[in-house]
Amino acid sequence: MSDRYLAFANSTAGRRLVSALGLPAPLRLERWMAGRSRPVDGALLLGGTGSLACSVQLFAHKLTDALFAAREGQFELPGWTAEHGPKLKALVFDASGLTRFEQLNELRDFFQPVFKGLDKCPRVVVLGRAPESLEDVQAASVQRALEGFTRTLGKEIRHGGSVQLIYVGTDAEDQLEGALRFFLSPKSAYISAQVLRLSACNVQVKDWTRPLAGKKALVTGASRGIGAAIAETLARDGAEVVLLDVPAVKDALDALAARLGGRGVALDICAEDAPARLIEALPDGLDILVHNAGITRDKTLAKMSDSFWNSVIDVNLKAPQVLTQALLEAGKLNNNGRVVLIASISGIAGNLGQSNYATSKAGLIGLAQAWAPALSQRGISINAVAPGFIETRMTAAIPFTLREAGRRMNSMGQGGWPQDVAEAVAWFAQPGSGALTGQVLRVCGQSVLGA
Repeated sequence: MSDRYLAFANSTAGRRLVSALGLPAPLRLERWMAGRSRPVDGALLLGGTGSLACSVQLFAHKLTDALFAAREGQFELPGWTAEHGPKLKALVFDASGLTRFEQLNELRDFFQPVFKGLDKCPRVVVLGRAPESLEDVQAASVQRALEGFTRTLGKEIRHGGSVQLIYVGTDAEDQLEGALRFFLSPKSAYISAQVLRLSACNVQVKDWTRPLAGKKALVTGASRGIGAAIAETLARDGAEVVLLDVPAVKDALDALAARLGGRGVALDICAEDAPARLIEALPDGLDILVHNAGITRDKTLAKMSDSFWNSVIDVNLKAPQVLTQALLEAGKLNNNGRVVLIASISGIAGNLGQSNYATSKAGLIGLAQAWAPALSQRGISINAVAPGFIETRMTAAIPFTLREAGRRMNSMGQGGWPQDVAEAVAWFAQPGSGALTGQVLRVCGQSVLGA
C-alpha cells in the first residue's frame, strides 16, 4: 500500500517543504535485500568495558568489514571520532559492567559524540545483565536503568535508526552472534526499543546463509499478507514450508506453495476435526510452527455480539492452543522446535472497538509465557511477535485519518511492511533462538501505543 506522505517527504521538493514547515520527515527504511553478504553494510563501533564486548569482538569481523572502538587500541581496534571516522551504521555498547550509579555517565559519554557521525538507518544494541539475576541491589538498579535509557534513545536517534537492549544470561554469550546478526541488520528495520533476554541454548546455526536448512515449517493463514510473507521468508532461509489456510482460498494457497516448493493444506482451524486432519497432513512432523491465522470483528463492547466475540476468540486464541496441544501429544513437534505466535500491540495496549481482538492477542502472549517452561524441557521455544501498524489490505481499509495516525504514531513515522514481521518470525525460528522463550517482540517502529 502506498504511503504518499512518506514518498513526498523523501522527494527533493518534499524535503524542502517539510523542513520549512517543521513537519515530521520520516526516512524511508532500509530493508534486507537478496544478495547481501554481511549484516552490516558500513562501520560498526564497539564500546563499553564489560566482558560481553570481548565476546562480540571474537565474531565482529563476520558482521562488517569496518570495525572501530570508542578508544584507540581498545579491543585491538582503531579508534573512531566524529571528525575523522566514517559514518556509523551500527553500534554495540556493553553496559554489563555498570554496577554503580556513578557509572551510568558512561552511557552519555559513549553515545553523545556519535550523534554527529550516524549514517542513515543506524542500528544500536546495548548489552547488559538481567537485573533479576543480580544479588547486589545497586547493580540490579543500574541494569534496570538501561531500559529507560534505550527506550529514550530510540526516540531521539532518528535517521531511521533503531535501538535494542539485550540482557545476556550466564553461558549465553555464544548466542550473541545470532542476535546481533538480526538486530544490526535491515532485517530488524521496523523494530526498536525492545528488551529481550538471552539464555543458554545447546544448538547453533550452522549456515548463516540458510539458517533454516533441513527444517520443516507450518504457517497458518498463509495465503496472503503477513502469512504469505512469513512463508516466503522461511523458504528463503532454507525451510521446507507447509502452508495452511481456509478452503475458500485454496487456489491462492496452492499457487504460493508451488512457487515456494512447499505444499498447501486447506483447513478450517476451528473445525472439530481440525487437529486430527492436521496431524494426518504432517506425517514427518514439524520443526517450526507459526500461528498467524487471525480475524477481526470490530465493535465497541456495548455493541459486541456473541458471534463477533466468539469467532475472534475461537480463531485467534483457542485454535492455536488446541492445534499446538494436539501436535505435542501426537509427537509431531520435534525436539528443539520453534513455536511463534502472531500477537499484536492491541494485545499490549488495547484498542478502541477491539475488545475481542485485544483479548485474543493478549491471550496469545499469555500462552507463550505459560507454555515456555514446560516446552523448554524438550528444547522447544515459544515466543510471540506483536506487530503494530503494518501495510496490508486490512489496514488499507481503515478510514484515512485513523490510517494516518497509525502510520505516524511511532518513532519511525511510518507503517511497517509484512516483510518486517516475517523477518522477526524467521529469526525466532532459527536453531539458536532457543535462547529466547516466553518473550514478546514488538514490530511496531516503537509505537506510542503501549509504550
